[in-house]
Amino acid sequence: MSAEDLEKYETEMELTLYREYRDVVGIFKYVVETDRRFYLCNQVDVKARSESGDVFFEVSMTDAWVWDMYRPARFAKNVKVLTFKDVNVEELAPQDIDPPKD
Repeated sequence: MSAEDLEKYETEMELTLYREYRDVVGIFKYVVETDRRFYLCNQVDVKARSESGDVFFEVSMTDAWVWDMYRPARFAKNVKVLTFKDVNVEELAPQDIDPPKD
């Protein structure tokens, strides 16, 4: 596989992922962004934890969709993320979830 073929494949995968996102965003209430992933979910709980002086975040999500083009199943009933980095949680307003039409 050439570098050009790989780039074309990844571009197609990203487009497919965006289309899936556009199709499912309306069924979720929250957007959660961590340093490694982007999630849509219907329930989210973020807790700051401390261990040995280090602070980290425990993020629990229910009914989630994961933005990851290499993941074969992007829907998950329950997701738990532990991270030392920032976590961004936004509640989607109905007008926020209307993606642009093709």
